[in-house]
Amino acid sequence: MAEQGRSLRTVYEEAEQRRSTVENSYDSNSDAFQDNLVAAIKLYEQCLDIADQISLFSPNESLEDISTSDIQYLLLNYHIAELVLRINTREQRKANLERAQKSYEGYLKQLDNYDMLSKEDAALFESYEDSPNTFTTASTSDPAAKRETKIRRFKEEKALKQKLEYMRMNPAVIQNDENAARDLQLTNVTFCTHQTFQSLESIGLEMHILSLAPSAPPTHQDQVAPDTRERAVAAGNSYSERLDAPLNHLSAGLRGPLLDPKGKPLRPFTLTSKRQEFRQGVFRPDHSLPTMSIDEYLEEERKRGGMIEGGGPDSGNAPVVDEDDMEAADQATRKAREWDEYVEQNPKGSGNTLNRG
Repeated sequence: MAEQGRSLRTVYEEAEQRRSTVENSYDSNSDAFQDNLVAAIKLYEQCLDIADQISLFSPNESLEDISTSDIQYLLLNYHIAELVLRINTREQRKANLERAQKSYEGYLKQLDNYDMLSKEDAALFESYEDSPNTFTTASTSDPAAKRETKIRRFKEEKALKQKLEYMRMNPAVIQNDENAARDLQLTNVTFCTHQTFQSLESIGLEMHILSLAPSAPPTHQDQVAPDTRERAVAAGNSYSERLDAPLNHLSAGLRGPLLDPKGKPLRPFTLTSKRQEFRQGVFRPDHSLPTMSIDEYLEEERKRGGMIEGGGPDSGNAPVVDEDDMEAADQATRKAREWDEYVEQNPKGSGNTLNRG
């Protein structure tokens, strides 16, 4: 058993080194990153197998029966779940989410067996088991209460993180104090539990989004080879290079009943009273046609004053006044007198004062 314990410790230390390399790497798309990621997951899974073989944890035990050095092995499933979520394979994303979900469940169930979950965390775990894909850490419909719950859990997590950082930065505190070392291990478990519930909530949201995504198109589509097309044309078959489908294909989806026996629509349709108007508008040019002739357009322009008439060689001829029209004759005489008076009062050049010597 001692040899098996050392084997577990050795494999665990190697897994921790791999995980540290992954967490300190910034290029998650590199092959080296993914290789270390997969290697770390396999090592943690080996640790789980060894722990099962030596019956490291038993449902008949309590937390006091677990030694301080063995508490860290309670986090095996947690580490596997965290690493699985970082696998960069888009095609297997849903499978990886489900795999991480199961690892988180195994981690929480083991803590629940040892009564290591707080009252609030136990209630959250029960809520998760009831509805895994709709789980939330703030299970309330009141926005204000939900916000308060989020803030409170964030403060608790921040306090746990500060405590862990202080104890890790001061190793002398736990070197010779068994209680301090045990408190460090239990604090780390509590912090990871907080992270677990947040991750389970995120997984549920992502699973919902993936369920709404459209199905992927088929990877292989049947294509007609050029020689096949040529043989079809030569044989007189109805093969065509047209991209648009025949009318009978286009109208295939418009056949059949509109509603099922329960009144549910089977295909889109529009209610309208303009059936004859739509029918007349089917076979018509795709451009706007003129609505009037050129003469009609010019007549409309004349009426609204949009055209200037006159001009040409006859515009310089003075109009002939009808001598019998006394009113027109008097108006022409009056205009002539006014023009003569204007010319006398304004001799030629009187307005140009800039170029005088």
